[in-house]
Amino acid sequence: MAVFKLQSNIGDPSFAERFIAQGGLSKLRALALTATGNTLAYSLTSFSRLLELDKGWDYVNGDLISRVVELIVTHPLVNILRGAMSILVSIVSHPHMSSAHGSYTGPFGFRALKPAISTHPQFLEMLVSRLSSADHALCANSLQLINSLMRDAITNDADNEWPRFIKRLQDLGVIKAVFILMQSSALQDLAQPLLEFQALTKVLLRRWRDVKVDLEMKEHRIALKGLHLASAPERSSDPSAKSKHNPEKWRRLGFETESPAWEFGEVGFLGMMDLTDFVRKDEDGFRKVLLEQNAKTPDSRCPLARASITVTLILYHQFGVSNSTIDDAKTYAVLESRTNYERAFRPLLLQWSRLHTAALSAFLRLWIETDAATEDFDKVAELVRVLIYHVVGQAPRTKEVTDVEEELTCFEYLRLRDLQMEILETTYESAWGNHLKHVREELKTEALQFVKEQRIRCLLHGTWFPVSAAGRSEDGGKRGEKVVVSTGWRYVRLSHNRRYLHYCDYEMETAYEPKLEELPEKIDLSIVSSVVSNVVPASLDSRSSSNTLTQSSKLASTKITIHGYPPPDTSISPAPQREMVLLTLHPQTHSVASEWLDGLLMLLNQQPITSETNKLINLVTNYGLKIRLLNVRYTDDFHTNPPSLPGREGVDDDYYYSLFV
Repeated sequence: MAVFKLQSNIGDPSFAERFIAQGGLSKLRALALTATGNTLAYSLTSFSRLLELDKGWDYVNGDLISRVVELIVTHPLVNILRGAMSILVSIVSHPHMSSAHGSYTGPFGFRALKPAISTHPQFLEMLVSRLSSADHALCANSLQLINSLMRDAITNDADNEWPRFIKRLQDLGVIKAVFILMQSSALQDLAQPLLEFQALTKVLLRRWRDVKVDLEMKEHRIALKGLHLASAPERSSDPSAKSKHNPEKWRRLGFETESPAWEFGEVGFLGMMDLTDFVRKDEDGFRKVLLEQNAKTPDSRCPLARASITVTLILYHQFGVSNSTIDDAKTYAVLESRTNYERAFRPLLLQWSRLHTAALSAFLRLWIETDAATEDFDKVAELVRVLIYHVVGQAPRTKEVTDVEEELTCFEYLRLRDLQMEILETTYESAWGNHLKHVREELKTEALQFVKEQRIRCLLHGTWFPVSAAGRSEDGGKRGEKVVVSTGWRYVRLSHNRRYLHYCDYEMETAYEPKLEELPEKIDLSIVSSVVSNVVPASLDSRSSSNTLTQSSKLASTKITIHGYPPPDTSISPAPQREMVLLTLHPQTHSVASEWLDGLLMLLNQQPITSETNKLINLVTNYGLKIRLLNVRYTDDFHTNPPSLPGREGVDDDYYYSLFV
């Protein structure tokens, strides 16, 4: 009962000092070493809370550490395991968490655990297995201890043994276990250790990148030799040629030079690991790709090694690895809402190797689909950057890695180009703001003029329209239903000076298009007051699809009516003029209806109203904007840095410069 109450009071610093002053620490450690059951659990919890206060370090020794490690390996009770793990977290984290070591001069970090772990080699395996426990508190304590061991290995390992230790944890399945926890519904209970593990993963990636590929190091030489052998190098049948160096030993793998160690400069050992993992997963596929690419001309080959290095860099920047620190998790300590958690967790980061493999395969696919050449490398790399941003960067927390791999593998090139343009426009919108808005408005004005000219040219060319009259059916459809029947044909054409609308009625269409002088009837456009139609305007077009009639009845009933005032008769006393119908047209297709209705409106300096015309205007505007964006970088500023004017030295009068700004 005493130790039960102690665990709830020991967290008070003043109580803890009084407890230590009364000699309670020696008795508490004795209980931790000898007690069983609940008494042991309460003792371990009390001792761990003292260490969290940075007190009691004088009583931490090899016997206590060995006892706690043994409990973690052999004891099944959750309440005992929690306290035991908390003690080890404090011991391993002591140099990281404590501002002063106090009187504790013993070992700390992973070194403090080594003697006990050598006696219980299954310690790490048991620790990782606890991550799948149904008890969230035990999962959190296990992950905290793993984090502490990783952090200590990365920051305090003078012998550079941390890569082997990290690989040991990975082989035991820590990545898979943490990935499952990150995608689970237990985020609220495990947020802090999970975010710390995520931050440590970024630090690990950065450490691997900082390790330069060095041929003097045995591990690096073995990795590069493995790449070379996996590529199935050609073997000469001439014994005397065995010692000769293949002049393209590394270039045939996609390196730019014969010095691969130098080419890993930007990505370090991380980039070499990514490439070797890609090869190791499918050596036969790797050889097949090399054979296919080396069968092409040098300019059309996809440089696989260079592409792999590029994908590593893209992933590195996508996850913001360069900006991370071990203490990143602290910045998320204030997160409370689930929406913030969804944004903070990046479980796909833990699937780095699989993402790299899938993205490199996508790079190769896009290279082949676009028929790219060496000079197009950066363009394909930019497509892959957009692909990773969209598929990986925008993936929800619970998205399965298999779905991400499939999407990277199958994402359509044309859809990817559309995404690239959307991102490009957003980038320029952010960089230029009002300047880009002004450019868009300017382009829309130009597009409107362009489309206006196109529509008017349709009127200048002329069109046949049926001359229709209302009647009643006797056989077709419902008896007595009103239908529209054709009684002849009318040819309408705009005059060259665009001032008159000429027309003439015929019994049938002629084999040739009548000339203006053959059209005796004409309308002076200056007397036209309005043009009305039952053609669906753009604002209603999206709602009309579900209510359309059959094509024949809709086209037959479509009409454009030109209203106006007759010219004044000077022989008659002036009287108020009444608007009248000057001409009625019955377009046979939607395109003709759009061309003539909007053409007539634009002739009268009115805005177009049909969806076809507005879509055309937007199409021309967007293409114009994309052409400008593709040819001008957002960093260009010709207002402050105008291009220098060329001189005329050595140039005669028949030569001129064309400046594209």
